[in-house]
Amino acid sequence: MVSVVIPTYNRSAFLRDAIDSVLCQQGAAFELIVVDDGSSDDTQKLVESYGPALRYVHQPNAGVSAARNKGVSLAEGEWLAFLDSDDFWLPGKLRFQLAYLAANPALKLCQTEELWIRNGARLNPRKYHAKPAGYCFPQLLERCLVSPSAVMIHRDVFADVGLFDEALPACEDYDLWLRIGCRYPIGLLPQALIVKRGGHPDQLSRLVQVLDKYRIAALSKILQSDCLSAAQRSLVLQALEKKCRIYGQGCLRRGRFREAEWVLSLPARAATLPVAAP
Repeated sequence: MVSVVIPTYNRSAFLRDAIDSVLCQQGAAFELIVVDDGSSDDTQKLVESYGPALRYVHQPNAGVSAARNKGVSLAEGEWLAFLDSDDFWLPGKLRFQLAYLAANPALKLCQTEELWIRNGARLNPRKYHAKPAGYCFPQLLERCLVSPSAVMIHRDVFADVGLFDEALPACEDYDLWLRIGCRYPIGLLPQALIVKRGGHPDQLSRLVQVLDKYRIAALSKILQSDCLSAAQRSLVLQALEKKCRIYGQGCLRRGRFREAEWVLSLPARAATLPVAAP
């Protein structure tokens, strides 16, 4: 069985499409868990109108990572799939992924291609957004190339690498894919089986400024873990130096000299950080 987790916060205008796209999936056994992260709109009324077709959980507002983690803690399926409440799946998404994983039993996770819609219009991803496949840790260092709405993950992966980091207000998915990507290959289905909608005012990537700040935090964090090989550690340090240089130069232009000094000196300090014992 697949446990599907939809985290949501004040998105009742989008949520019905997300829920319906899950409940219309055929050829796969699944449970649907909607985690309401403290919404103040009519989310609860909307979700409860579906009756026993899904499980509704309300929690005080704690962020998307806490909502996803709550769903994982309640999940009973062998596999987990996530769907952001402003996205929706296309027919057959779960069935195709389960068939792909059955044909590739060495894989513990996979994702699908996706369609992008921004402000109601189709948007073509740039080449640097191309989704990777296999052991792709070097590509994952540059930017987030795994979509939570597109991925299916075996529950053993979370037991190995941990859950979403609730201390990160943004780039929490980038942080997780780094922890997964340094250990596991990632499968890729060539079919576009999800629709990602962007451009709305409450989109997290629009609300949180300077996202590289949190990518830098994720890179610093993984450097102190015990999961990196020597080659991977070298790649992380290179990525950290690049992102710190760009972010630090931006701080200088804006007159944030103390922050710039701290960020620009971080790579040298990170290179000497002790690695956690296995």
